[in-house]
Amino acid sequence: MTNIIISILLLLTFVGFIYYIVKGGNLVIGFFVMALLWSVIGLVPFDQVVQKVIAEPALNYGPTIIYIVFGSWFGRVLVDSGIAGSISAQTERVGRKAPIFATILVVLVTALIFSSAYGIGSVIAIGVILIPILLSIGVPKKVAIPAFTMAIGAPMYINVVLFNQIKAFFPSVSFSGKYLIFGLAAMGVQLLGVIIFILLNSKSIKNGEIETNDDSKQATFQKAHPITFIIPVLPVALNMFFHWDAIPALLLATIIALLLTGQMKSYKGLVAFINKTVSQAINDISGLIIFLMALVMFAGAATMNVPHFKSMIEVILPSSPLVLAIAIGILAPLALFRGPLHVWGAGAATAAVLAATRTFQPIFLLPLLYTASIMAVSIDLTQSWNTWALTYSKLETKEYLKMGIPVMWVVSFVNELLVYGFFGH
Repeated sequence: MTNIIISILLLLTFVGFIYYIVKGGNLVIGFFVMALLWSVIGLVPFDQVVQKVIAEPALNYGPTIIYIVFGSWFGRVLVDSGIAGSISAQTERVGRKAPIFATILVVLVTALIFSSAYGIGSVIAIGVILIPILLSIGVPKKVAIPAFTMAIGAPMYINVVLFNQIKAFFPSVSFSGKYLIFGLAAMGVQLLGVIIFILLNSKSIKNGEIETNDDSKQATFQKAHPITFIIPVLPVALNMFFHWDAIPALLLATIIALLLTGQMKSYKGLVAFINKTVSQAINDISGLIIFLMALVMFAGAATMNVPHFKSMIEVILPSSPLVLAIAIGILAPLALFRGPLHVWGAGAATAAVLAATRTFQPIFLLPLLYTASIMAVSIDLTQSWNTWALTYSKLETKEYLKMGIPVMWVVSFVNELLVYGFFGH
């Protein structure tokens, strides 16, 4: 009887947590309160709360934060050294001669940059270059902005910074081998979806009027040599072909970027550039780190409550990985607005419970939930850089969602089937 009451209370607080997140509640406070609340409801002994819910999850996540730090620094170096800006500016040469090809090129360039770059700062730095290019060649805002944000979302499958955030729930899954092959395939599917979206709107692009932002400023950046354009994908290549760990791969790529962009010409200049980019990189992820600490504590509380959840989850969940993959694909829009399938929203509870019950293998669950979450990363209004893109371009929210959600829904469904194909057997 006690177990039933506890299970009901846990479920009610889970529903309450979803409501709190959807209504825009603070995620850090929400996760921390839920961690304590589930510990109390689950009758977890005080010493276990201190050790297993608070201390161990935070300390064990420390190495993953190092990956995030190096990834953030590399992304900042790409932007501040001029590599990202130079890659972006190349698309302008195609211009109005071939607007549809130029639009597709912008999408591919965006994906290339954000295979390693991450964060609102990087998005703004690239967006103020690429969005005006799209608008200047006649791409309507309702096409340009969803295409841009979905192009940012596509390479998140292989972005080491974002990947290591979801590892909070599935620490045994590594950023290498079979996962990387899946990540590249899933990225390809999403990019194909964006390209088809552009082609379906080709008439409006060809006949589109040139739009501008009255309050936008012309972005300036240091020009980089074309040989540096391969640097954004270097860490992934080193991991995939030479099985390097992400940290030395990111560090080598960063050093090469510094060398090839002339940042090493003088000792004082190098020190100043490193200090500037490291400081900005840490600042970019400072809030994220605290958020992740609260999240792993909540995951620790969920783990302690497995005995109460397990029987209920086994009744609700399908036993077939294929059925689960199809179900998550159909329900993928529930990731929007930090809903129950968004692992950095209310879906954190879903991920924590599924991971803790061990009904399915972590290597299957991580991409399963990651795919739904990337739908939100690509088109959701609660994603900071999507909101910035809307504000910057003055595109109506309704128009943005109407154009982008159907594309991402189809892409997510296809990628969920890929998840089953790679990891469901």
